[in-house]
Amino acid sequence: MTTFEEREKAFEAKYKLDQETAFKINVRRDKLLGLWVAEQLGLSGSEAQAYARTVVEADFAVPGDSDVIAKVQKDLKARGIVLAEEKLAKELDRLSGIARQQVLTEIKK
Repeated sequence: MTTFEEREKAFEAKYKLDQETAFKINVRRDKLLGLWVAEQLGLSGSEAQAYARTVVEADFAVPGDSDVIAKVQKDLKARGIVLAEEKLAKELDRLSGIARQQVLTEIKK
């Protein structure tokens, strides 16, 4: 194998790892948002965990964050809790940093 082929394989492997890491961070972020919203809804324990899973699953519907924000906004509104999209987007950004730290720490172990 030539040096060029070795470099190409290394870049492909790094790209794949980066994509997998980004996916894990996104899923963790959505789970954390789900747990945060569950708390707003008065859910705890297994109910909160189950709700968080529904938030994670909602993100697979459409690329981007709009589907997640729409889902939690709808769920909150059904319970009489109104949170602006901007507030939810800010919380999503905050949780993204936490999710990144958690996932990268787990990968290093």
